[in-house]
Amino acid sequence: MAQQAGGQRPQPRAVPDSPEARAYLQDYATLLEAVPFPSLVIDERWDVVLSNAAFASLFRAVGPHPTAMPDDNFLRFVLFHPDAGTVLGEHESSWCLPMLAHFAAAVERDGHDHALQAIRRDIAQDPIMDAAYRHGLPHWIRVVGERAFAHDGAVRPLLHPDPRWGATDCRVVDETPGTLRELGYTRLTLVMREQRRAPARARGARRSTAHLRVVPAAE
Repeated sequence: MAQQAGGQRPQPRAVPDSPEARAYLQDYATLLEAVPFPSLVIDERWDVVLSNAAFASLFRAVGPHPTAMPDDNFLRFVLFHPDAGTVLGEHESSWCLPMLAHFAAAVERDGHDHALQAIRRDIAQDPIMDAAYRHGLPHWIRVVGERAFAHDGAVRPLLHPDPRWGATDCRVVDETPGTLRELGYTRLTLVMREQRRAPARARGARRSTAHLRVVPAAE
């Protein structure tokens, strides 16, 4: 289980068989907890292997969901949790579409993966999201180019529940060491900026992720 609120040391959700790798993850969990910004370690399916207290604090106001909690699978959270837009600013354009692009790339690499197939079925169950995935997403990728597949360096808006941060931006930083990469994991840190966004840009209340209005409808 990933780190929960309360400041306890995070524990790896799914650990490899090697004792050396398990010991490395335990020590890496200690390192992760010392980071002041939200930080998480994910596997190739976006299952959260480790996350820190700052990550738990960012999503502390998110309501329960059976399959899309942020500390379970971050891709599912972005796409399917009804509260995602209350934390992830400009949810559709800044978070949904980049994550869908990464998902599409993962499906192309390993389309037989059962977890990826399950996410694809959930997308298909909503006609609007399915149309956005099959028709709107390719258009967006053509417009954006290679940046569509790059998390590292992207600047994205956040709506932090802590008023000391409030509506702000974060830079997504991929800081995956070689050992984590060999295990099939990726570490992402959301480096939050102290300057706040204008209030008008902070209004992003609850919004269904199924209605991706930033991409054109299928012709």
